[in-house]
Amino acid sequence: MNRKRASIEIEGIVQGVGFRPFVYRLAGRFGLCGWVRNTGRGVQIEAEGAGEDLDAFCQALKIEAPPLAVISAFRVVPAIPQGGEGFTIEQSAKVKSGGQVSPDCEVCDDCLAEMSDPANRRYRYPFINCTNCGPRYSIITGIPYDRPATTMASFPMCPECLAEYHDPLNRRFHAQPNACPVCGPQLALLDAAGEPVAGDPLDETLAALAAGKIVAVKGVGGYHLAVDAANEEAMARLRQRKKRDEKPFALLVADLEAVQRLVHCSELEGRLLTGVERPIVLMRKREGNPVSPLVAPSNGWLGIMLPGNPLQHLLIQGAGGPLVMTSGNLTDEPIAHLDTDALERLGGIADLFLTHNREIHTRTDDSVLRLSLGEPLFFRRSRGFVPRSVALQQAEASVLAVGAELKGTICLTRDGRGFLSQHIGDLKNAATLQSLEETVQHLGRLLEVTPEVVVHDLHPDYLSTGFAEGLNLPRIGVQHHHAHLASCMAENHLEGELIGVILDGTGYGEDGAIWGGEFLLGGYERFERRGHFKYLRLPGGDAAVKEPFRMALSVLYDCYGAALFDRMPAHLPELGAMERSLFLKMLERGVNSPVTSSCGRLFDAVAALIGVRNRISYEGQAAIELEALAETSAPVKGYPFQVAGVEGHHLDFAPMIRALCEDLAAGRDRAELARAFHRTVAEAVVEVCSRIRRESCRDRVVLSGGVFQNRLLTEETATLLNQAGFTTYCHRLVPPNDGGLALGQAAIAARRWRPDPPEAA
Repeated sequence: MNRKRASIEIEGIVQGVGFRPFVYRLAGRFGLCGWVRNTGRGVQIEAEGAGEDLDAFCQALKIEAPPLAVISAFRVVPAIPQGGEGFTIEQSAKVKSGGQVSPDCEVCDDCLAEMSDPANRRYRYPFINCTNCGPRYSIITGIPYDRPATTMASFPMCPECLAEYHDPLNRRFHAQPNACPVCGPQLALLDAAGEPVAGDPLDETLAALAAGKIVAVKGVGGYHLAVDAANEEAMARLRQRKKRDEKPFALLVADLEAVQRLVHCSELEGRLLTGVERPIVLMRKREGNPVSPLVAPSNGWLGIMLPGNPLQHLLIQGAGGPLVMTSGNLTDEPIAHLDTDALERLGGIADLFLTHNREIHTRTDDSVLRLSLGEPLFFRRSRGFVPRSVALQQAEASVLAVGAELKGTICLTRDGRGFLSQHIGDLKNAATLQSLEETVQHLGRLLEVTPEVVVHDLHPDYLSTGFAEGLNLPRIGVQHHHAHLASCMAENHLEGELIGVILDGTGYGEDGAIWGGEFLLGGYERFERRGHFKYLRLPGGDAAVKEPFRMALSVLYDCYGAALFDRMPAHLPELGAMERSLFLKMLERGVNSPVTSSCGRLFDAVAALIGVRNRISYEGQAAIELEALAETSAPVKGYPFQVAGVEGHHLDFAPMIRALCEDLAAGRDRAELARAFHRTVAEAVVEVCSRIRRESCRDRVVLSGGVFQNRLLTEETATLLNQAGFTTYCHRLVPPNDGGLALGQAAIAARRWRPDPPEAA
């Protein structure tokens, strides 16, 4: 017999996904002997048998891998046959350079069927799982991925669970979170003071929700705040207690049939909803849907998710209708995941706490997506997708990137791949900074990465910059919009130099100004600022971000000077003589009025001018509502604009503002005004890109920055660019907002970093 032996090393997401039992069964099918074990990098296999069987085994490893597995490297090295019988799963080996950990994923159909079967010993058990589903990233404390390195270590398996764990033909064979009601985690219901509530925790929770109570529910990655989505009074109470006046809440819905009653759900959106990642998907509201208008006021979209863990399935089945399921936190704070912390921080919001005794080691908030250009676009990349990696073209050094301020994430690189963390939050307070520090330590431990260099934003006052400065590592500062450009390049595997259109709200510019409407030419190593939106004043500084009417005054001053108050629409706030004098001094002299090229602030200005929003209660609200209004109009022609400047192309929208004010005074429909504005920005982008192409002979364009979360603007811009002969690239793997910034920082630093050569002896 032509007997062969092979040593096989597999890297990727191959731990915690049933890969070793899969290998064991596959080896039995092909009559091979040998062993399989987890290593720090992934999985190692020694297999021996007939040559044709061994070859078929290697092919089957790749094409029949478990549904949650992702193979990033597959190496086969011939070995000397040793003989022997049987195939075993050996104890995990600990080696340097960590593997890739599986994200948390939705409960599988087999487990759901068992949970719904009154005759099954796991009937209504909210912690049911197997090798094909369940918690992973949130419960892992170290690698290799074995039960002692998870928060299930404190739950010894009962004889029945242990028998499943050791049975190669059982789908719970080596399922590390395996448990049942006898030996596993248990639910508990507490009141706001932390005292136990009598009765069955699940039944009492459902009764409380039906009575309009607010319940903090401990899930896989942290606490949610749950309330009946049709209960107007309960919704108002939640908004008042959470101090979240208007920002939309996410909804937990039972199934796709129920989803269709609430929103217009396409086939692709349905596939996103039902994926194992279970993200929140933003979809257009249906008229007359049964949920309270307070779920998403002044917003044409609803954020919907399907149940992603057994407890959510039990809750939504018992509730009989949609539940608000929003992050368990206060404004600007990270989601609560520790029990004591949740009771302390959410005690003033929740009436009850549905908790359990399985520790959440790593908090992971929900991921948020919408469709743009017919493909998924991340608003927030977190649970279900983290810590999946992104391939980098060149990344030999181990880099830690710490992002900027808003929508914080970190990125670690190893072996040519970038590992983005879960969403951390806005780095504006000590709690979020602590979460960033914990994430750096935990992800570094899982990946076994010791960074050689740390990279940060140029803004000197960001907490992330201060954190980087406190590390005993060489530092690289990267300009905010350059990092956006590199982020889009990295996920699209682009090399060389190209045009970057980076539109966002705020970024520290190299000239000390606030950038945000940028046209860059460059790549990873360098960039030139070839154009930007004309600078405007920010009257009152940060106050102008929260009060868009201030930006309306700024653009009116830019057009009409001191006569701006004669051009103010009636729906702008009425200003007395003293206030007018103060604003005029700000705009004329620049007192507490820094300059900005921000596209986000231009959106704010137009939103206020046409009566959409004078003040906001959450980030981006004016732009979101302006987009929603524009989408109710048919396509219209854009307004005029100018491109001027000797050193770079300065994009001046003053002609647009004057024309818009004339249309507003003439009574033109506001939705048409909003649509014409979007069209104007798209046409202006194409004009500046065309001028840069004539100078540089570059015809590839990347679109990045938070403004490109705007579906209407993104689609119109990309369409016009493509029609003009450009090749256009957008984000798909990471968010265009600052949540994807760390990837770009890491990609740039990996090219720039060159360690000092060792000193000669």
